[in-house]
Amino acid sequence: GNAIAVQGDVAKAVDVKRLFAETKKAFGAPDVLVNNAGIYAFDPLEKVTEDEFHREFNTNVLGPILTIREALNYFGPDGGSVINISSVASTSAPPNTVVYSATKGAVDVIARVLGKELGARKIRVNTIAPGGVETEGTHSIGVIGSDFEKKIVADTPLGRLGQPDDIARVVTDTVKAQSGV
Repeated sequence: GNAIAVQGDVAKAVDVKRLFAETKKAFGAPDVLVNNAGIYAFDPLEKVTEDEFHREFNTNVLGPILTIREALNYFGPDGGSVINISSVASTSAPPNTVVYSATKGAVDVIARVLGKELGARKIRVNTIAPGGVETEGTHSIGVIGSDFEKKIVADTPLGRLGQPDDIARVVTDTVKAQSGV
């Protein structure tokens, strides 16, 4: 397929508007939005700071709200599909993830609320909640090779961390199923 790169911060409305404008210019009006931007820091409660709280909530919660709001300006009369990437952390609530787990719980609620609010406009809002996934982020914060990784893998039916392609296939299959393809 084709892709473009548009640098921006999903927690800033001006950047979100530019992202959608550039997308429309390159590909036409979008009818699918995948909210995949997410950040995290795994720390015990004593190390949680206001700055870290706002950093995670701005990207993980405000970001999807702003992007979905902007998508409404582009989805046509046939509606559209929004897929938010959440995490099993929203329900499994592992230790040292109070802020991250809270943001993903909020993402789950956003999908339930907006699914009801936007359904009459033919806009579907769903959430995919993967378990541990090997990403640049899990490498950079030291999850890979740690006892935490071993626990994640031990609690996973497949006995391995997920890979980005695993999630991409679920997203693609969800969009295809919703569009009747």
